[in-house]
Amino acid sequence: MIPRAGAGPLRRMVVLRHAKSARPPDVADHERPLAPRGRRDASAAGRALAEADCLPDLALCSTAVRARHTWQLASAQWGTPPPVRHDPLLYAADVPDLLTVVHAVAPEIRTLLLVGHNPGLEDLVLTLAGDGVGDTLDRVRAKFPTSAIAVLAWHGGGWEELRPGAAVLTEVLVPRGKKK
Repeated sequence: MIPRAGAGPLRRMVVLRHAKSARPPDVADHERPLAPRGRRDASAAGRALAEADCLPDLALCSTAVRARHTWQLASAQWGTPPPVRHDPLLYAADVPDLLTVVHAVAPEIRTLLLVGHNPGLEDLVLTLAGDGVGDTLDRVRAKFPTSAIAVLAWHGGGWEELRPGAAVLTEVLVPRGKKK
């Protein structure tokens, strides 16, 4: 199901949870790098976004090392990556914080990518999705694992108008890279 035509153009928000991180001793949470599997999965996530025709006009990324590296590896799979803003508010963000960042996005952005963390991203997807295609909502409710991608679509005049229940969850992907 695609959102019905409403007041404004079709917009998409692509939500990407950072890929699997390592847990080295004596490294602060914010500084944790990606694990080898995370590096493979982040690249696979970039390929999956390109194959699904979900390349963003703008990316908003947490400042955490694992999120920044997920962004770098995913966007390296595209010809020309879009601009990215690293926002400290996205680290350990809850739904109100995430919506504050999203509501400030310029209206000319049609497809927005958020790269961040759980539980905030999962909660955001479930808060914004008033409906879902097939079993997408059930899948997110069951688990939104590392490197998971959720695509929300809605019609609106600007990002500041995005409200709970206004979007349709059109796709959920969990790309995994292959071991070499």
